[in-house]
Amino acid sequence: MQSARLILVLVISVLTGACSTLAFDPASESQKLLRRDAEWADLASAGKDVERIVSYWSDDAVVIPQGQPVVEGKAAIRAFVTSSLQIPGFKIHWVSEKVTFSPDGKLAYMRGRNTMTVPGANGASVTLAGRGVTIWRLEPDGQWRCVVDIWNDPPRN
Repeated sequence: MQSARLILVLVISVLTGACSTLAFDPASESQKLLRRDAEWADLASAGKDVERIVSYWSDDAVVIPQGQPVVEGKAAIRAFVTSSLQIPGFKIHWVSEKVTFSPDGKLAYMRGRNTMTVPGANGASVTLAGRGVTIWRLEPDGQWRCVVDIWNDPPRN
């Protein structure tokens, strides 16, 4: 009797796992991820809550800013965000698009456009346009978090 219960529990577990995999809806998950990314962009643009901004990256995330050293891990990213937000006049915002998922639905990437305002050579604010790519991972807690974040300037015409 005990082994029959164990087999029943295993069968139910396997079927439940199979159903959750079959339930992956790319269109719905894409909208969910785009909304999460837009919330993150708004928080970063407001520039007031470092901990909430940093919470959108995974603990093992890598940030690759143009012309700067690679930033690895949550503590280093927190320091990077903190120092960026302390730059007088600094502001960043982005809009991502076109979510592409891995076959298992556990990873996704998006491309996007961004603007960053920084002090220029003469002290006046300069707004720079850029483009970027983010790679996201569905974490065990059910949240999408960014694992790779890279950006650069758009091509010059």
